[in-house]
This record gives sequence, C-alpha cells and structure tokens, in this order.
Amino acid sequence: MDIVEGDAAGAGAEQGAGDADVRSTAPARDWEREPHLSDSLRTFGAVVQALREHAGLSRTDLGTRVRYSKHTVESVELGRRMPDKAFVERAEEALGSTGALRKASGHLTRGEAGLAAWFRRWARLEREAVSLCTYECRLVPGLLQSEAYARAVFEGTIPLRTDDELEAQLAARMERQTMMRERPTVPFSFIVEEHVFRRRFGDAEAMSELFGHVLECSAPRNVTLQVVPLEAGLHACLDGPVRILETPEGQRLGYSEGQDDGRLISDPKEVSMLCQRYDTLRSQALSPNESRALLERLRGEL
Repeated sequence: MDIVEGDAAGAGAEQGAGDADVRSTAPARDWEREPHLSDSLRTFGAVVQALREHAGLSRTDLGTRVRYSKHTVESVELGRRMPDKAFVERAEEALGSTGALRKASGHLTRGEAGLAAWFRRWARLEREAVSLCTYECRLVPGLLQSEAYARAVFEGTIPLRTDDELEAQLAARMERQTMMRERPTVPFSFIVEEHVFRRRFGDAEAMSELFGHVLECSAPRNVTLQVVPLEAGLHACLDGPVRILETPEGQRLGYSEGQDDGRLISDPKEVSMLCQRYDTLRSQALSPNESRALLERLRGEL
C-alpha cells in the first residue's frame, strides 16, 4: 500500500548502488528510515507563525492571502511541509515584507525524513529524471495525494507510527510533490484505476478536496492523468503498480514494490517489458479530457 513514502508499507533497508536490481528484505532498525523532522523546516515554520500572529491573522486569513489552504499554512508552520517559492513570496508580502521569510527560505534543507530506506534511491532518481510514468491500482499516487488523504493513509498503517514518525512521513509526501511544480518541462504521466478514486475516505468534504487536488495537480501541460474505467476489463498491468523513469543519460529504469520491500529494476529486457505494458494500458485508458470529466462527475456525486 501507499504507506511509507515508497509507496509501500515495507520496513526494508536499501542495499547496493550498482546497476543490478536492488531488492531489500532486511527489516529496518529503530525506524532508521524515519528521521526526525528537519530543524530548518521547524524554524522557518515558527517564523511564519510568529509573523502571522503579530499581524493578527488566523491561518485561514493567511491561507486566503497566499492562495493556499489553511491546512497547508498549518503544515508549513509545524515544519511538516517544504514551502515552495510561491508560498514564500506571497507570505513575505502578506506578512510585512520584512525580508525575513525570503532570507530564511534560503537555508531550508531537503532531508529524506519519512522516506523508506529502500525507496530513497528511486526518490533521488525521480528528482533528476527527464520523464516519469506511474500506474497505480491501489491508492491515489503519492504525487497526487491531498494532505488529508495522505494523513488518512499513514494513520491506517500497521504497525502504528508515533506522531513524530507520522508527521515525518506526511512532510516527505507533501515535499515530494513540489517536484512537479518545480520541473514544468518534465513530462509526468499517471494512469490510475477508476476504483481507486471511488474508494471513500473521510467525509464528503475530504473527498471533494482530494478530487480538487488531483485535478489541480494534473492541470499543467506537462502532467497527464488517464483513468482506467471499470468497464475496461482485464489488462496487461494486473500484476501490480508500475513506475518507469528516464535518466538524463537516456537510461530507462523501473520500480516495483510489495508489502515489505521495493525493487529498482535496471535490466533492459525487464524495463522494456514494463514500458510495453504501460504503453498498451495507456491506449486502453480514458483520454486526459475524459479522465478529468470523470473526476468532476465523481466529485459532483458526493
């Protein structure tokens, strides 16, 4: 499941760094894959909160001024989320234009808190990839999840996480999503089963927020979202989720994961087979416009 930012719930530790497939089965020790939240994020968040309170604004008020939800403002203030450039600039203006936030943002660090050890190598490859393809049949892909959806997923994990571990995972999930906004020329392709979006969580407001978030994330020209309709029947990707990326050197790599581990795939024949399956499924899925219309319809049915 899309639990630890991996997106599976495994407790494996990453092994090796060569070109061979990387498979992890050893259990993690002392939650080695879940470090504490970044001190720089905590400090930045505390500065935002202090300036907001000094200005006499609630989180909802500030969210309105910076055009983000109050939940995003809260996550930034608590050090759970890496603020993007737009948030920093708008908050700077909304909170007095002192220059403090702009300067402080230059010292923020991107740690790997919340990332499964066996997923970290793939996460680093994602950051440099020139294209990324994701097929998901279990949950909404991590790159498209709303904060409330991600929190609900993490809260349902077994074994249970401590509050700090949960917040670290949530921070990693939200920070990882900035990659799509920061790399507008990189193609991101998503194929998701319709039943994934029909699975309910929370109340109607939470579901509506999820649909809105997915629609917003998939709106840029470099992002393509296609839904596999229920009536599509059986297809070539039924063995499980598929992820494929292309490196700046032109090498294609794949990634798959199970309950307790993740596997980086570099064998050319195996990666080629994954690409064939993905391309075939892409032709069977709804078009991007049809997919957006379906999500709008599902949101309207809430």
